[in-house]
Amino acid sequence: MDNLYNKYAHLLTNYCLEVQKGDKVLLKSTYLAEPLLIELLKEITKAGGHPVLDIEIQKYESSLLLNAEKHQLDWVNPATKYWNENFECFLYIRAPFEQKDTTPVEPSKRQAVKEAHKEIHKTYMARTGNRSMRRSLCQFPTAASAKEAGMTVEEYEKFVFDACNLFDENPLATWQNFGKNQQKTVDYLNSKSKIRYIGSNIDITFSVKDRLWINSDGKTNMPSGEIYTAPVDDSMNGWVLFTLPSVYMGERVENVRLEIKDGYIESWSATMGKEFLDKIFEIPGARRFGEAAIGTNYKIQRATNNILFDEKIGGTIHLAIGDAYKQCGGINESSIHWDMITDMTDGKIYADDELCYKNGKFIV
Repeated sequence: MDNLYNKYAHLLTNYCLEVQKGDKVLLKSTYLAEPLLIELLKEITKAGGHPVLDIEIQKYESSLLLNAEKHQLDWVNPATKYWNENFECFLYIRAPFEQKDTTPVEPSKRQAVKEAHKEIHKTYMARTGNRSMRRSLCQFPTAASAKEAGMTVEEYEKFVFDACNLFDENPLATWQNFGKNQQKTVDYLNSKSKIRYIGSNIDITFSVKDRLWINSDGKTNMPSGEIYTAPVDDSMNGWVLFTLPSVYMGERVENVRLEIKDGYIESWSATMGKEFLDKIFEIPGARRFGEAAIGTNYKIQRATNNILFDEKIGGTIHLAIGDAYKQCGGINESSIHWDMITDMTDGKIYADDELCYKNGKFIV
């Protein structure tokens, strides 16, 4: 296990973050990720970087928000502002506690905090978009995340490590080859203007004219395996049923169906979480799309209730409502960015009316 964590840390440091001498590196997680954090401190130091830890405790967020007044919800920690503006690297390691925080907190309070951090979020999106701050998101396998995925801890550890290619002799080389091969598909899509997703769960068309498809090859998420863009804001038409469950801001929704006209979500339904959706769609910018993407990691073949893995499932597509990726040429702005996923194993994708994807895989 120590060897796997060392390989994990080496991959994150040298491939995902590309740490260079003098780089300031923020490592954010819970204390449960200690075995990986120790290896990261070693690897980042070897690379000449300056690691800084930001460690969370249980019930951190609810303890802050439960009794917070407006002036406290509006306050922004100057340290947060500083690292967003000045650090070269940021790694967030998901390592949830087994005892889930069920303390009821008004969604309006969480939304107020998001609004207070709106300018910092813009800085973060701009810097991660142009890679002046190299960021990555990864998972440390804990009992809580294993339970959420319906696995034992041992099964979940194997799942996480396999999805990251850590059982390979040289994971870094594996991801380099993956990125090189996937770039061929990205180049193909970037030569097209009109996209259609069609299948039993979806029938939508949208324009990607003057927008950029990006190769997500493990540099910004680990694991990765997706190709994504920002659709032209007023171009999407059709309908979609998201077959995989989704959790956002602690709320679970299932079987979300959207009807879209000229890029705007006109109506929606869900078998679970409809009231939460109603509140989300009141948020400015939430009824337009910030992302259209295709999952390409075929080592991930089951939903785990974790968007880091689920959106990468080979044979799926996902759409995100809300904030658009500026690095793709996206324009829409919102305080949210929520990915929702549907199965495409019986679906097709057409690019400028040319069939390029069938039954869950690209054929170009």
